Amino acid sequence: MTTSIKPFRIRDIEINPPLILSPMAGVTDVSFRRLLKRRGGIGLTVSEFISVEGLTRNNPKSKRQMRFYQDERPFAVQVFGAQPERMRMAAEMAEEVGADILDINCGCPAPKVVKHGGGSGLLRDLPRLETILKEIKKAITIPLTIKIRAGYSDSTINAVETAKLAEACGVEHIALHGRTKEQGYRGLANWDLVRAIKENVSVPVSGSGDVGTIEQALGRFSETGCDGVLIGRGAMANPWVFRQIEDTIAGRDVFLPTLDDKRAVLLEYFDMLREDMPELAAIGRMKQLAGQFTRGLQGGALFRTAMYHSHSVTEILDRISEYFETIGAGRQYFGEAGKPTIEAPVLDSCEAAVAVP
Repeated sequence: MTTSIKPFRIRDIEINPPLILSPMAGVTDVSFRRLLKRRGGIGLTVSEFISVEGLTRNNPKSKRQMRFYQDERPFAVQVFGAQPERMRMAAEMAEEVGADILDINCGCPAPKVVKHGGGSGLLRDLPRLETILKEIKKAITIPLTIKIRAGYSDSTINAVETAKLAEACGVEHIALHGRTKEQGYRGLANWDLVRAIKENVSVPVSGSGDVGTIEQALGRFSETGCDGVLIGRGAMANPWVFRQIEDTIAGRDVFLPTLDDKRAVLLEYFDMLREDMPELAAIGRMKQLAGQFTRGLQGGALFRTAMYHSHSVTEILDRISEYFETIGAGRQYFGEAGKPTIEAPVLDSCEAAVAVP
């Protein structure tokens, strides 16, 4: 048993195991979160990051993004924005729908978010961030948490300063966001900063970035002393990664999914999507997960190509059946002859993940 890795608390909410499903735009909707939660090993689920402009202007999509099921608890709503009044209103709405935690995104570097001052844009305007956090803290009773990155740019690394400010404003958990292609932080790795933050604040601190295996998760805990680990893309490639890490922490045999398990999880996800959204949208989301989920599987690229060219529920189900029956029988999967293979895109946690058309 890995005894040094233990549950932690955000006020009176136990995060057990100390593993968090990281919010991913266009991915961690209610269907995906429930699918992952059912696999086990998740201590906290978080919504997609939601625009406070949309929420406070009664945008139907933004309101739908706050939906959750009781079996997802503990559940956090994550919002982004830059206007203190609207951030406060959005926080109140999250508490009203029953969220356990309100999380502020200060980590997304996407231009469409930053140009309005939100996301990592708040890291270059700490007085504004302080105002936002104080306004929210006065308005809600549920715990307030924050997700940051090393800084707005390589030359403005201020994670420790931001963390100290956040704690002073009443923030009760700090997550440090992983690196991105746009902001590589070549001089100082984000995970190194977890240790520095923990030395300067008393609230729990978690880290995210490039964690997709048991070994990587355990390494992050031991190297940094972090209280929790967030996993995003790794969960798309392996929906059982949380359970496998929890098994290891508890000293149990690690669960290894069979081909039947992998087929079943795809079908279960498709059923959830079809219950939750129009057929075309469900097909698009299904292609997205299938693309990530079949990375490394025999004939995976050919399967993604076949899914890409499927345009109805029946075609999707037929492609899944053909693929798993073929590789399950030990035969080589050839997919669609003459079609160029489709590679699954690498997704970032806050860039809107565009489903394969």
